[in-house]
Amino acid sequence: MLVVGNIAPDFSLMNQDNSEVTLNDYRGQWVVLYFYPKDNTSGCTKEALDFTEHLDEYRKLNAQVFGISPDSVSSHQKFIKKYNLTIDLLADPDHNVLEKYGVWQEKSMYGRKYFGVVRSTYLINPEGKIEKVWEKVSVDGHADAVMCEIQDYQK
Repeated sequence: MLVVGNIAPDFSLMNQDNSEVTLNDYRGQWVVLYFYPKDNTSGCTKEALDFTEHLDEYRKLNAQVFGISPDSVSSHQKFIKKYNLTIDLLADPDHNVLEKYGVWQEKSMYGRKYFGVVRSTYLINPEGKIEKVWEKVSVDGHADAVMCEIQDYQK
């Protein structure tokens, strides 16, 4: 995983509208990158709904929110439509960005080892540096906690 103070690695990924999103285009703004395992699973759905619910408040803080998973653009489109999400979801099916940010890791379930996304969030400041990292995120209250962190930096 990357650490606080690192320059956030730049990337370009396609969003749910099949438009390219490049991190460096958001310099001058706060950026929340939340990495999640899979569209349409219970925890990931709750997290996406929570960030959607707070999106207007994030925008008032000059912050952009992007969810990133290994799902396809098509999967993101269906996920957004099903739950009326308003956040941007970025597709990383080749795991390039997931690996750059250290969230594509070996996991274990019922004794079976496999690679997957460890639910994590990076807060990137307007200068492009990592300001805070949340590893192995618990979904409940997370979107609110990230927003409070941005508010604290702006005081």
